Amino acid sequence: MSQPFSPDPLSGFSGFILATILSCSIWACPAHAQVAAKPAESAAPVPLAPAPPVSPQLQPDGTVIFQLAMPNAAKVELHLEGTKDPVPMTKSADGTWSVTVPGLAPQYYSYSFKVDGTDVLDPHNVTLKPSFFSVQNVFLVPGHPPMAWEPANVPHGVVHHHYYRSNIVGINSEYYVYTPPNFESKKKYPVLYLLHGYSDDPSAWTSMGKANVILDNLIAQGKARPMIVVMPLGYGTMDMITRGWTAWRDPELVIRNFTRFSDALLQEVMPLVKQQYPISDKSQEHAIAGLSMGGAESLLVGLNHTSDFAYVGAFSAGGLGQGNYDPSFPGITAQSGAEIKGKLRVLWIACGTEDGLFPANQKFITWLKEKGLEPTTIQTPGMHAWMVWRENLTNFASLLFQLR
Repeated sequence: MSQPFSPDPLSGFSGFILATILSCSIWACPAHAQVAAKPAESAAPVPLAPAPPVSPQLQPDGTVIFQLAMPNAAKVELHLEGTKDPVPMTKSADGTWSVTVPGLAPQYYSYSFKVDGTDVLDPHNVTLKPSFFSVQNVFLVPGHPPMAWEPANVPHGVVHHHYYRSNIVGINSEYYVYTPPNFESKKKYPVLYLLHGYSDDPSAWTSMGKANVILDNLIAQGKARPMIVVMPLGYGTMDMITRGWTAWRDPELVIRNFTRFSDALLQEVMPLVKQQYPISDKSQEHAIAGLSMGGAESLLVGLNHTSDFAYVGAFSAGGLGQGNYDPSFPGITAQSGAEIKGKLRVLWIACGTEDGLFPANQKFITWLKEKGLEPTTIQTPGMHAWMVWRENLTNFASLLFQLR
């Protein structure tokens, strides 16, 4: 005989607990019953940190503040292009060294720090000026209105980089070529061979001299004719670099450097460029100019080959010496001076009055005048620095290839 059903109170409670567990597995339990979620970790490859400081700090009036965190240093100086002496910096309580330089003119400037006798770059400025001997930081003080070397909203040319084997110098060499805006491969263009200075490489006239920017702006303003600019490596022997600045104490080496460079330019670079670009065959549309060592090379190549170049420019020329110029320019005599003068449309010789090469340039100008030549002589305030050379290129390029 079956027993009547009698519910077990414990069984009912167990069922309730089971139902509660099942429902929590299906629906979210109350917040107080959950374990707090772990925050997601950053996917950044390095620990997140505040943005680095702006360096240097430029003020609207051209004042510039330089800072360098170097808490263990005993002495820190600023080496600024265009400034004769190093600028002492002052250390603050947090170990940051700083100095304020007031009222800089609109220009690009290179600089570095010297920390206890060792050159140090600004770690917060990625714009650099390279050379064979050192690297420096670069910054711009803009002009109002902008200067000729500042990028503007105008049509831009193109800078091409070429490599070739120089059998004369015995190295794998290179050169850069600027072609103007709206370049036409079937049109003949005048050409400027633009030479860099000692310790630099052929990128110097674009990276630091801003030659391509200057030409873009002048052409857009109608102040210069569209032209091709060729910027070659300027050494006739790399012994000039491996031996450092003492190379200039060896007259034989200096002569070999100038002679082989001239041969490499005339016999290798110029024929190659004529194959690659539509360059005019007229000497009246050929120019050569350069700075420092490149200024001397421009004079040596241009004045010894006036049938090839009608425009010759030298900016702070260095390396010609201060004495007898006759052996370097055998074709320039009192009798030939008038004929050479007739071939040259512009002979431009410029130097900053605070440049150590200023006296040598004045002696060379005097010698040229004694031979019957009449160079355009430019004397501007300034040292052996890019601010002088950018200004010279701007003014010199405006004179090139103008119709008479």
